[in-house]
Amino acid sequence: MWLVTISCSGDAWKRHGVEFKAIADKYPGTCTSSKKMPDGQRLMEYNIEDVGDAEAFQDDCLNLEGFSARFESL
Repeated sequence: MWLVTISCSGDAWKRHGVEFKAIADKYPGTCTSSKKMPDGQRLMEYNIEDVGDAEAFQDDCLNLEGFSARFESL
């Protein structure tokens, strides 16, 4: 099992939120946390079973301007 952590600014979410949701829907996983911080920043965590899917999800998120992503083993 892999934990993929994604974060972005409020502005990046406004510009690319719909695209991010479409990316997240492509991968079999579970959103375990989604938070909007007081400054507008978004933090999301997904559990994904396959390491290849976790890496691809991270890479797709990094292609969105203003998004950062990383994954680690659980």
